[in-house]
Amino acid sequence: MSQTIIPPQYDPAKGLTLFETQQAIDKIKVNFILNLENALNLTRVSAPLFVDASSGLNDDLNNVERPVSFDIRETGTCAQVVHSLAKWKRYALYRYGFAPGYGLVTDMNAIRRDEDMDNLHSIYVDQWDWEAIIPDGRRNIEFLKETVQKIVESICATADMLRESYPSLHVPVLEREISFVTAQELEDLYPNKSPKERENLYVREHKTTFLMEIGDTMHSGRRHDGRAPDYDDWHMNGDLLFWNEILGEAMEVSSMGIRVDARTMDAQLSKAGCDDRRRFPFHQMVLDGTLPLTIGGGIGQSRLCMLLLGKAHIGEVQVSVWDDGTRAACEAAGVTLL
Repeated sequence: MSQTIIPPQYDPAKGLTLFETQQAIDKIKVNFILNLENALNLTRVSAPLFVDASSGLNDDLNNVERPVSFDIRETGTCAQVVHSLAKWKRYALYRYGFAPGYGLVTDMNAIRRDEDMDNLHSIYVDQWDWEAIIPDGRRNIEFLKETVQKIVESICATADMLRESYPSLHVPVLEREISFVTAQELEDLYPNKSPKERENLYVREHKTTFLMEIGDTMHSGRRHDGRAPDYDDWHMNGDLLFWNEILGEAMEVSSMGIRVDARTMDAQLSKAGCDDRRRFPFHQMVLDGTLPLTIGGGIGQSRLCMLLLGKAHIGEVQVSVWDDGTRAACEAAGVTLL
């Protein structure tokens, strides 16, 4: 359900004009991608907007989203607009011959037709999708944490640049020290709260948090959040969360993780009741060990711009389609949707 709430104290006219905002968005995107490429040894590549429905390369996210699909006259086959590129990136690393310790990054544009519309969500998703081959012997939690730290440093360096470029703009000072916590630890801390309430309570005190081990069932028998069974290893993944002072809530900027190997894909497919996916070429290449062991994720472009520019609604930094309730709430608050 759409639920847009603009904080009463929010002044959309404070800071930058619409034109200056567009310039600042460009600065953020150009600066951050350079920081990320240098930090993680990434090479920019081209990416598909859609994939063959029979390839198994599209990502199912929470395993319930409906992809936007269409038939292709010349091939007589069906294509799906991507939800994300987690599987495609791993296959591309194999096909392009990347070496351990190196990876790729691309601009990913997706349509998520079933997404709720609120301050942070849109049916249009733009993110930096990256993937890298794990160095030998480093498929472990320590390597995951080191990678998260490099991403946070890249984000903080971009914030520093923006602060110097726009002295009058209140760019948040982000906490560089990361608090690592598991979904089970959050449930133990706040057993009577919802997953979102737990995140808000914890991130309010720990401004930069990496919430780990998402997708598997917890002691309560519930999951903190859904994750498809065929890309992230549910025990070595997580969400990067920052405290958003404007909205007064935790804000996910990235979802990432070490990817499934043959053993974990086998177990997670069975646990999720998705054994039918074993027939897809991608899944067979993981199960037989053809594809390399990788780590990867997506970093929201609009989410990062929204956080660094102090915007209350994602529609202030991206162009999308909005429902009547969202448009009305933003108009009443003087918020201009791009």
